[in-house]
Amino acid sequence: MKLTPMMEKYVLHWGEMGTRWGVNRTIAQIHAVLFLSSEALHAEEIAETLSIARSNVSTSIKELQSWGLVKLVHVLGDRRDHFESLKDPWEMSFIILEQRKQREIDPTLSVLRECLLEEKHDQETPKDIKARIASVLEFMENMTSWYDQMKNVPRPILNKLVQYGPKVIKFLK
Repeated sequence: MKLTPMMEKYVLHWGEMGTRWGVNRTIAQIHAVLFLSSEALHAEEIAETLSIARSNVSTSIKELQSWGLVKLVHVLGDRRDHFESLKDPWEMSFIILEQRKQREIDPTLSVLRECLLEEKHDQETPKDIKARIASVLEFMENMTSWYDQMKNVPRPILNKLVQYGPKVIKFLK
């Protein structure tokens, strides 16, 4: 795959953003290449496009597949595995949000709930600190509930909601 200067800029930036989000730069760059590609690519094409080792591509593809962002595709007449990325930004975002929720938010909610269950027997922790922990739990539960509602909103309505955001805020004031 030949990257134009614009495509290369996108791929490099996506890799940089990946590192800021806690994702390996190569994984993010491979995702970017597959997102931009109009057809499924095999590992050798990806390795050549990014000038990285084939083994690195394989490991990164497995990680992207575990997130549900990349899927295996078979091409008639070619025995190699080909891969493609989801192309819909909304779908990708919700998959990433769901994965992060499962890996980060859900375990945090469990620990916060455990802390509050232990609160009755804990005489050492000051009440104001217990209250702060409870407020974090309440906040995270509210945000999780809101997320669960939003992920089921049809995309056209969700788009309108995002576009009308400032107007909705004015209406609610």
